[in-house]
Amino acid sequence: MKAEKIRGLDEAEIKKQMVESDDVMFRIRFQMSMGQTDGLKKLRILKKDRARMLTILRERELSAAPVTAPTAAATKATGKGK
Repeated sequence: MKAEKIRGLDEAEIKKQMVESDDVMFRIRFQMSMGQTDGLKKLRILKKDRARMLTILRERELSAAPVTAPTAAATKATGKGK
């Protein structure tokens, strides 16, 4: 899944996709432990997709949080304002 496509989804849909991908990854790992190694490429793709989803969720979390700049009093107290 491309990052642009993930960015088009809302938070609930991304979390739903993550749950589904976790389930598929579990099944692929189970099959691989049984000796069926056909799913290695699919597993790698799913892991990267999951990382993209987590990254986009974190970006949204950081953009929603208010950014606070250090105040003059705080920089003066630490001695880094010189």
